[in-house]
Amino acid sequence: MKRIVIYMLLLTLFRVAGAAFAGSIIIDKSGNTVLVQKPFTRIISLYGAHTENLFSLGLDEEIIGVSKNEAYPPKALTKAVFSYHDDAEKFLAAHADLVLIRPMIGLGYRSLVKKLKDAGITVVSLQPRDVHEMYDYWKALGTLTGREDQATKMIKGFQARLSAVRSVVETIPKKQQKRVYFEAIHSKMKTFAPTSMAIFVLEAAGGVNVADDAVSIRGTNIAAYGKEHILSHADEIDVYLAQNGTMNHATIMGIKEEGGFKAIKAVKNDQVYIINEMTVSRPTLRLLEGICEIGKILYPDRFVR
Repeated sequence: MKRIVIYMLLLTLFRVAGAAFAGSIIIDKSGNTVLVQKPFTRIISLYGAHTENLFSLGLDEEIIGVSKNEAYPPKALTKAVFSYHDDAEKFLAAHADLVLIRPMIGLGYRSLVKKLKDAGITVVSLQPRDVHEMYDYWKALGTLTGREDQATKMIKGFQARLSAVRSVVETIPKKQQKRVYFEAIHSKMKTFAPTSMAIFVLEAAGGVNVADDAVSIRGTNIAAYGKEHILSHADEIDVYLAQNGTMNHATIMGIKEEGGFKAIKAVKNDQVYIINEMTVSRPTLRLLEGICEIGKILYPDRFVR
């Protein structure tokens, strides 16, 4: 509510100023007000989701740098690599006009952010918490880059495909819907918070989250659950699903051989699956891939491979 009030006050102020300001206003995740008077054209992205979405908006030329370990889309591999561990001078030498970060970077590397801003580089912190915020996030990227129309098309295209998937899921009787435990971090027995992107993906595919009582850790997408809690649902878990990537190096064998897990229905029935974390945890168009992949796992007769 406070941010909305601030936004309205700023909007009123700039309307009074008239021709002095003809752009747009964005309030980022750090609470900073960003005035966009013209599209940014030399962009460094320090978060893989930003990079994917910028490419989806058609900003191949405008992206001059990306974070390390990025491989999607393939064109990202052709870009210079930057890190929040780098000196500010590296960003200045690249003549960047916009650096896109996420809150974790803003909190942990305040000195770098301050140096970039002091040097005249706009730094914007963005990261949606759920699918509803994701649409606003895509719009914000469109506003920053002058690609508002493309952002609107992204949203409409995503929603149209999501609607098509839901029409398939709606034909599955409630009693036949698969109950799923979705692992986030195996070593710490953590799952996803009920409001996370990953659970949105699972439920959009027709899965029922057995860990719907999980509590988010510090407002993140991750939730502690514990082995004892998982095993309390052993007879209910039709499918055991785990993300795999930088956050979780899970394997099917490792899950099956975990102490006590042989009591889990999904393990007994060989219904343990691994899915790429990039398609279930990042706020990009690839969430649709994750939804369809999980749909094929849960209901192969309804989701054609």
